[in-house]
Amino acid sequence: MSGDDDSSGWQLTESDPGVFTELLKSLGVPLVVDDLYSLDPASLEPFQPVRALIFLFKWLPGTGEPESTGGAYDVAFPGFFANQVVQNACATLAVLNALGNIPDLTAGPELQQLLSFSAGMDPQTRGLAVTSADWLRAAHNALSPPSAISLDGLDLPKTAEDAYHFIVYLPVLGSVYELDGLKQSPITHGPYEEDGEGWIARARGVIEARIATYPAGSLEFSLLALHDDPFPTLETQLADAQSAGDGAREAELAQRLADELAKRERWAFENSLRRHNYVGMIHSLALALAKAGRLDAAANGARTAMRKRIEERRKKRQPMDED
Repeated sequence: MSGDDDSSGWQLTESDPGVFTELLKSLGVPLVVDDLYSLDPASLEPFQPVRALIFLFKWLPGTGEPESTGGAYDVAFPGFFANQVVQNACATLAVLNALGNIPDLTAGPELQQLLSFSAGMDPQTRGLAVTSADWLRAAHNALSPPSAISLDGLDLPKTAEDAYHFIVYLPVLGSVYELDGLKQSPITHGPYEEDGEGWIARARGVIEARIATYPAGSLEFSLLALHDDPFPTLETQLADAQSAGDGAREAELAQRLADELAKRERWAFENSLRRHNYVGMIHSLALALAKAGRLDAAANGARTAMRKRIEERRKKRQPMDED
């Protein structure tokens, strides 16, 4: 679960494929993450084989029990499962709970050592081992640095913040599992058929049932696909098409590679913005506006714009806190 309390040293993580892919890169794992807007076969085809589904949702007390989606706790789960023992670590923990159950995973030496060291531990102890790894916390925080502006001591009124939580769905030994670090054990959703859509068909039903437990029209969800990096396959296919003189196929693959490269460049740019400290720029801008006698007008304009955005969100049933 993620909230505003960063006393654990773990910062909030944005539900963004570029952020997760950068985390995987820092772990030495050659997988990538992409947004999913549907679980239909056509939407999933570009990402096959999908290794896991990362699901972000608004956490509500008492929700998400296995009975609500037809699952059951599996206390004898033979794979990797770690409990979340500190605030804000759920994103990285969801990723690790997925990676620890992918056969023949390629990973960096630090991650390999952590997975080996924690083998055989109970979920609570494994969670402590995971969140005690300084290098992992640094990788987690790399794109979500702590705020340089503190509001402590200002006696501002406390407001209740929505809490969001990451979990993961994936196939393990012929069954679909839900790995939620806040639960006592992994949740099994039963075996799946290997043919057709495979495990995705069962996972789709489980996720749809989970969403159905929220009020109609709720939008507090995000779904991401963890899958193989398509670059090596596309490059090999392009080389084969060139060798075969298949111009149409070559053009198609060249465009897909160009699109993938453009996406990676966009991710890199957005991640550079996330790493940047804007306090100096904000201070200089506020100082310049004050010297020009325009600071009060700019502040009032910002308040008006924020109130308008809040009202528009309310009309669309998308809650937004007013600060």
